[in-house]
Amino acid sequence: MRSLNLATTTAQLLPTVVIVGRPNVGKSTLFNAILGNRRSLVGDEPGMTRDRIFGEANYHGKPFGLIDTGGIIPHDDQLIPTQILKQARVALEDAAHILFVVDGRAEITSADRDLSQLLRTLNKPITLVVNKIDVKAREDLVPEFYSLGLGDPFAVSAEHKLGLGDLLGHVTATFPAFTEEQRTLLEEEKSQQRRIKVAIIGRPNVGKSTMLNALVGSERAIVSPVAGTTRDSVDETVVEGNVTYRFVDTAGIRRKGKTTEMTEKLSVVMARRNIRMANVVLLMIDAVEGVLGADATIAGYAKEEGRAVILVVNKWDAAEGKSKRAFTQSIRDELKFLEYAPIIFASALNREGIRRIFTAVRHAYDSASKRVSTGELNRFVQQLKFEGELKVYYMTQASVRPPTFVAFTDQANKLHFSAERFLVNRLRENFGFEATPIVIKPKRR
Repeated sequence: MRSLNLATTTAQLLPTVVIVGRPNVGKSTLFNAILGNRRSLVGDEPGMTRDRIFGEANYHGKPFGLIDTGGIIPHDDQLIPTQILKQARVALEDAAHILFVVDGRAEITSADRDLSQLLRTLNKPITLVVNKIDVKAREDLVPEFYSLGLGDPFAVSAEHKLGLGDLLGHVTATFPAFTEEQRTLLEEEKSQQRRIKVAIIGRPNVGKSTMLNALVGSERAIVSPVAGTTRDSVDETVVEGNVTYRFVDTAGIRRKGKTTEMTEKLSVVMARRNIRMANVVLLMIDAVEGVLGADATIAGYAKEEGRAVILVVNKWDAAEGKSKRAFTQSIRDELKFLEYAPIIFASALNREGIRRIFTAVRHAYDSASKRVSTGELNRFVQQLKFEGELKVYYMTQASVRPPTFVAFTDQANKLHFSAERFLVNRLRENFGFEATPIVIKPKRR
């Protein structure tokens, strides 16, 4: 198994640009503006981004990797700021260019000066970006930032996308434009790889970030005992054979009434978006606390989106005296609507059960992607014996992920729950649909 570094997710060919700065200077807004989409959380509260977030950008035929880091306070000894600095250092080691972002509407702070000194020791190309310069009057404030000793500052407004062309032209000046051969190589690599996107979801503090780190074999996400440490979605890619797994660690999802900060509300929205975009969902359950009502709510989100689901009971090493059989039964009782989801007992901290998770993800993806020919389905229908007067004449598969079937019947209304359940169970038995929901769309012949 080979874990890919952030800067090498595209065949180790992309130079990487890293965005750094103290909290609330507009790093994530700049990141999103360069990428052209809302990849990072953006808001008025400082410290919204904590982990490092990766994206791929292109300026005038010159592709590059772009990394958004959490707000750095160099001499803050608190746990989470220290972890943010640690995550940023990992990104900076591989950086081809550093964008040091400061707030053009505020005076230079001691944190700005400390960070500029820290960056100069790296001996990397650095560009000073004075953000939030959106009116002519503020342009007069830019010259004072020469005192940071980082050369000519670039005045931009990330929010209004002003000054980005000059900035990106400067940053990518030494970057190579991809040749046709390199572009073809990348396309061939992508076409040959089976790509599975996996969202890691669950309540706050069930060990999602620890599990991400265990799956990719590195300290990719910030881990702390503080619930809600992950706010943005953090992703990492792992290549194994011809399969590329892209794991996304989402923010812990709380009930609507429990999310008061705007940051957390946005985190929940982003987490649900990542469920929708995933192929397979790992639903983390805390072995010590057991199955709670919140777990059922979160599981419902995955069910609604039609995602393949694997239930991962984490922290099993700490669940002293508990029986796997009894715990499995409690899961089946609380999550009756996920009876098709396999259960894996694991310990992210001790890296136990990790190989089983990779195997289960691959099987779940294959199952959700399976197609059954109309001929096979018609032979299957002829063997069915329904209770009551329902008659199914024939079936066809309309789509995959989730497997969706159109059943042509003698009734105008939707199938009775018991008939639909019978049909779904028989499809599973005959064609091996594991870990995935099955959708039946009845249609009168």
